[in-house]
Amino acid sequence: MAYFVYITASRRNGTLYIGVTNDLARRVYEHREKVAVSFTARYDVSRLVYYEEFERIGDAIAREKKLKRWRRVWKIELIEGFNPTWRDLYAELV
Repeated sequence: MAYFVYITASRRNGTLYIGVTNDLARRVYEHREKVAVSFTARYDVSRLVYYEEFERIGDAIAREKKLKRWRRVWKIELIEGFNPTWRDLYAELV
């Protein structure tokens, strides 16, 4: 089984959300459809702009926690290194 750390954004340089999941397509779908009253629904943080894949859940959780402690500018640099145009990567998953 694969585990993913992902970043969603409201728009380019907008509000960011970092999460971890074992089903990236399903989780991003939930953000897009606002299935829960949550931070991502409130701020429309539904554009998948970055993700990493891990074999072990412990590694994914450790990476998520590390990224959440990063400065915003570092997160933006990470996203732009992976996805320079901030395109929504969700279509690549489904």
